[in-house]
Amino acid sequence: MSENEEKEPNRRARLPDGILVRSVRLSDAEELTDLMNLPGYRAGTLRPPYQRVEEVRKNMENPSPGALNLVVTLNGKIVGNCGLNRLGGRRQHVASVGMGVHDDFTGRGFGSILLGAMVEAADDWLDVKRLELTVYTDNDAAIGLYEKFGFEREGLLRAFGFRSGEYVDAYTMARLRP
Repeated sequence: MSENEEKEPNRRARLPDGILVRSVRLSDAEELTDLMNLPGYRAGTLRPPYQRVEEVRKNMENPSPGALNLVVTLNGKIVGNCGLNRLGGRRQHVASVGMGVHDDFTGRGFGSILLGAMVEAADDWLDVKRLELTVYTDNDAAIGLYEKFGFEREGLLRAFGFRSGEYVDAYTMARLRP
């Protein structure tokens, strides 16, 4: 077994019954808005509270070039989402990733399923050499997930975001495709 196979879980494993990873649909706007407005989900992002369906739908209708947006569903209910945005020019080999899981479904493997699908798409289909992200330093579960998929901490971003009345730090993390 190679070093990378030891670091990363099998990305092509069969999903349990009732679980599906798929591309985002415009018809998902209301359900995604509800997801983004959950307090736990929002705490891990830079999103302000009280997102409106119209704002979410507008962003869905105008994705950035090279974007890939996925959801994971359980029996038809969206329980997580993940987005990849490809950079351009001399950084066209790079994509940034952001994701979140429904407050009631954290710790149940949905983040791994979703990130696994995104890493597979980036590696095997999109020829992305470098995936990068930011994560709040107090989000131990997310940091552990990213490390499981080969992301490494590259730096500390002090006072990165304003959350719940205070500034919070974040790590910048990246994963280089072997």
